[in-house]
Amino acid sequence: MIKFILASGNKHKVKEIQEILTIGTKNVAVQAPEQEIEVEESGTTFQENALLKAEAYYNHYKAPVLSDDSGLVVQAIPEELGIRSARFGGEGLNDDQRCDLLLDKLKDVEDRSAYFVCVLCFYISPDEIYYFEGRLEGDILKQKCGEDGFGYDPVFHPKEVDGLTQNPVNMGHLDDYSDISLAMVPQWKRLHSHRSRAIQFAINFFNERNCQN
Repeated sequence: MIKFILASGNKHKVKEIQEILTIGTKNVAVQAPEQEIEVEESGTTFQENALLKAEAYYNHYKAPVLSDDSGLVVQAIPEELGIRSARFGGEGLNDDQRCDLLLDKLKDVEDRSAYFVCVLCFYISPDEIYYFEGRLEGDILKQKCGEDGFGYDPVFHPKEVDGLTQNPVNMGHLDDYSDISLAMVPQWKRLHSHRSRAIQFAINFFNERNCQN
């Protein structure tokens, strides 16, 4: 088993990744860092920023690192979020305020298509680095829905709705499922989110890698 330090102090992200990995593989484990490290995310792509974080944590802890760079890409304002999703609107805003700002910017916009993207960097050593990417297509809702999740989950509706109705949430008042957000379906998100898809690619890789060794 390879034990990775997660290059993040985000407790939601730590828990989400640990839960998915525990179910999928015994070859990889992830733990939260003892101390979060400030890293300047100066890259121009998700992959570049994931590498910057991984290198910084590896140099500090001298141990394998798993880093994650993810964000929301909105078709109508492609330059405003993306790799800047966590800083959208300025450093002083919280998740709820960023969702409100996004809804305000799209209030008169018809094309509300968007997608989440996640790039994972498994940094075992400077000579052994692996990347895995996952995406989830969807649309931006016209109002926030749901109390679970974090980030932009309350305003994001996934296009792939298969299985959403089987989740234990109260949806009896809905005529259809066009108003379901990721914040309303945590069990579905755990299996189908951009991050879970990237993790699944990594699980398949490390399971196969272990079989070959």
